[in-house]
Amino acid sequence: KLQFLYFIGDPTAHNMTWEKLAEEWREGSGATESHFKAFNFINGEKVHKDKTIENLAPATGRCIGSIPDSDAADVEAAVKAAEAALKGPWGKTTVEQRSAMLNKIADELEKRMKHLAALESVDQGKTIGMATNVDIPRAVSNFRFFSGAMLHTSDGFHRMAEALNYTTYTRIGIVGLITPWNLPLYLLTWKVAPALAMGNTIVAKPSELTPFTATVLAEACQAAGLPDGVFNLVHGYGHTCGAAIVSHPKIKAISFTGGTVTGEKVAATAAPMFKKLSLELGGKNPTIVFADAQFEEAVAGAAAAGFTNQGEICLCGSRILVERSIHDKFVEALVEKVKAHVVGDPRSTTSTMGALVSKAHREKVEGYIKMAQDLGGSVVCGGVRPQLPAPFTDGAFLEPTVIT
Repeated sequence: KLQFLYFIGDPTAHNMTWEKLAEEWREGSGATESHFKAFNFINGEKVHKDKTIENLAPATGRCIGSIPDSDAADVEAAVKAAEAALKGPWGKTTVEQRSAMLNKIADELEKRMKHLAALESVDQGKTIGMATNVDIPRAVSNFRFFSGAMLHTSDGFHRMAEALNYTTYTRIGIVGLITPWNLPLYLLTWKVAPALAMGNTIVAKPSELTPFTATVLAEACQAAGLPDGVFNLVHGYGHTCGAAIVSHPKIKAISFTGGTVTGEKVAATAAPMFKKLSLELGGKNPTIVFADAQFEEAVAGAAAAGFTNQGEICLCGSRILVERSIHDKFVEALVEKVKAHVVGDPRSTTSTMGALVSKAHREKVEGYIKMAQDLGGSVVCGGVRPQLPAPFTDGAFLEPTVIT
């Protein structure tokens, strides 16, 4: 059984490496008053700042580290490094060379898989099983996939009577990548891998709530031999650090995954600057079940779609529309499935749901539950904070909820 490490006391008392943090988290050595001080990664160098943001463990509410509170000056330094890298050897690499580099980065991540899963779980609140079986393997697979796909991309053309029209794919230049807290490394690598495959350079900002595995990715890129300045990482808040990335005139493309309100602001800034823009935003996705569906499979599928990763996935089926003739039967079966979830200790192999990413997010979810009740909805299961033993008593846990 995995043992969990919780940090108490002065969060700046003893700094530690991320490897040590992950080891002690898994092995339960009992270390206290320790934390991982994450860093910006600019032009191949680890950059610390005096001004920092606390990083709290969702399962306990306790401080497990800090990150730089970056601003426009830090983004400017990252952009300069990315610009210089484009003019260096990286800008002259062949498709074959970049494909090999992506595989090397995947190799470096694979060497760190056990530790990465531990960091993702303690940093995000998800179960160790989810991090081990989904998040980290898929992050590795992203690099493997684009390493192979880029070797099989061909230019298209068609003839006219007096002309030849063709389409060719070239790099954009410097790209800004901003990623969310629900699948931190998985979604970051989904952006980084294709950006590198095309020969771009990167300024990336992960969520300030889940910064640790992005920091490890920077180290993995360097260990793989990626030239300095190609991948730059800046930590911080969206309204300062993220806004500086989106508005920087030398960053030619923005890929943002996050909430719709923030996405609207990103688009409003990037569109007048004619930047390439990719937005993957939140939604209220419906699962639709008709009377002729395979009933047991539909129930199991709807339950998985709604509550995997604590329901913190942008494509989760957070609404279920059921044909009236099977409605009551379906609700009864669904509630039975949902009640079978074990909410608790993310390290435990018996837990099927961990903590929500933060107390603020839990309060937001609870607000929507109350809104549903005010509008006439009935909570048929869940909707309350579970009573858990220490050190989870102050964690951001919430029982899975079904409302009709």
